[in-house]
Amino acid sequence: MAKRRSLQEDASSLKAKVTKSLASSDNPEGDSAIRSLRKRLRRVQRKVRTAKRREEHRKSKKVVAEA
Repeated sequence: MAKRRSLQEDASSLKAKVTKSLASSDNPEGDSAIRSLRKRLRRVQRKVRTAKRREEHRKSKKVVAEA
């Protein structure tokens, strides 16, 4: 199996794809490909936020346990 990419790498590549598609498209609102890219980008950003929140919560639990 292939090595999985990090969520940050996915987000940055999707941002680049969206901006490239927006620049080349004459009707970005009606383009379904751009819409699906944006949806994927939002999904990845949501995953990044939840992972970050989970990591912060885990760190605070460690501090409480050590004290």
